[in-house]
Parts: sequence; C-alpha cells; structure tokens
Amino acid sequence: MKLFFNRALRIMLATNALILFAGAMLGPIFALYVKEIGGDLLTASISVAVFCVAAGIAVLIAGHYADKIKENELIIVFGYAVMGFGFIYYLFVDSVPTLLIAQVIIGFGEAIYIPAFDAIYSKHLDRKKAGREWAAWESLFYFTFAIGAVAGGLVVTQFSFDAIFVIMAILCFISAGYIYFLPRKIL
Repeated sequence: MKLFFNRALRIMLATNALILFAGAMLGPIFALYVKEIGGDLLTASISVAVFCVAAGIAVLIAGHYADKIKENELIIVFGYAVMGFGFIYYLFVDSVPTLLIAQVIIGFGEAIYIPAFDAIYSKHLDRKKAGREWAAWESLFYFTFAIGAVAGGLVVTQFSFDAIFVIMAILCFISAGYIYFLPRKIL
C-alpha cells in the first residue's frame, strides 16, 4: 500500500477501516438484535430510516462546519467518538424508543465525520491517481464489510450482542484516539 498512497491517505484508510468494520459487525444481524429487544422487522426498518434521516440532516450541517473549521481532523475525531458512544449506548437499549435514540446518536456521529473525512482525503489525493485512490477507499468499504459481517456473526454466536457493542465502540475510540494524537501537519 505504501507504494501507491501517501502517509495521510494510508492513515485515513486504516482508521476509517476500523469504523467501517465496526458498523459492518452489526449490519447483517441488526434485525435479530431488534427482535431480541422486542421489535420486529418493521421496527428494524423504521430504526434504519431514523438513522438515515438523522444522518442526512446532520451531514448537511457538518459539511457547513467542515468548510469553516481549520482542523477537520478534530471533526473526524468527534464523529468517531460520538459513534463509539452510540455503540456503548446499545448496551442500555431495552425498548424501541431507546433503540431509536441509539440510531440517532450513531447517525449523527457518522454524519459528523463524513464531510471532514472526505475533505481531508480529497486534499491528499494525487491528481494523476485520484481514481485509484478513491477506489482504494471504495474497495476498503466492501472488504471491511465482508470481514466485519462474518466477525460480528461469530462474536454474537460465541458471546453476545453486548460483546459486539463493546468491540464496535473500542474500534471507534481507537480510530478517534489515533487521529487525535497525530501531529496536525500529517493530515
């Protein structure tokens, strides 16, 4: 990977891979989790819709601030951390209303970091290799989702949904911490 990408892109890809992996762990088995807390397939569908609406609104606001804030890295850190807290909040979900709150928190967290992430990633692209460098992120999404989906199923099968939520939160906090403690000139 070093031959193709500069240091900033490698860091962005690696830290975002942890975030994508965390989300992928729950994605395919989300409806089973919803059923476990007393919901049904319609509840799962509505909660995903709530996540999408929350993220859609928040991403517009976050994009506005990403253009005004000098250190977009800190926006990414904040978004990753909010997602981590949202995953921790899943530990306390015991009803549909609390599930919807968790979905809003995670939707906000994701939406907060995306515009800043895209801005920083774009800033470090090599114009002659922009297609390849964006393709790396796109393929990373699919590969991490594939591995995360299997890992999530294994963790829940062997342990519990609580275990998966803790792992998901830890992955978010690792990414947030790594970026936070990087020297600002790197990204």
